[in-house]
Amino acid sequence: MTTGWEAAVEAQIRSAQERGEFDNLPGAGKPIPGRDLPYDESWWIKSFLEREKLPSDLLLPTPLQLRRRVERLPDEVRDLPTEQSVRAYVADLNRQIVDWLRTPTGPRVVVRPVNADDTVRRWRADRERAAAPAAAAPDDAPAAPAVKRRRWRLPWRRR
Repeated sequence: MTTGWEAAVEAQIRSAQERGEFDNLPGAGKPIPGRDLPYDESWWIKSFLEREKLPSDLLLPTPLQLRRRVERLPDEVRDLPTEQSVRAYVADLNRQIVDWLRTPTGPRVVVRPVNADDTVRRWRADRERAAAPAAAAPDDAPAAPAVKRRRWRLPWRRR
């Protein structure tokens, strides 16, 4: 039975070759990508992420994704326009953390909810720092006198 099936497949391939359907395919005449590298079990996942331009963070387990989001929180909220939007962002992240804490899956990683007040305080400080012009030292201010540093000599070392 398999010989009949194989014969049918071979006949379809042969007729497609005769019609020229395999001519000018993308990658024709080029080596198969990754054949010169050592074998990697997750080659297809890596190629999928690269082809679809997806971040590799999607492969991390949930607690590590949450922990990474907590670490990147100041950068993520920096461009938010209002304090209310910062608090909403932190509340959403805390909701996801609490959901994971209720039914933990994956590796046991310490992930705690974020304090919204601390995040807002840091957000305000970053905005004030960005809004304030860089305070440069005035040109006519007297220069600080050069301090002569004393070199310490060890007693057993001679000049």
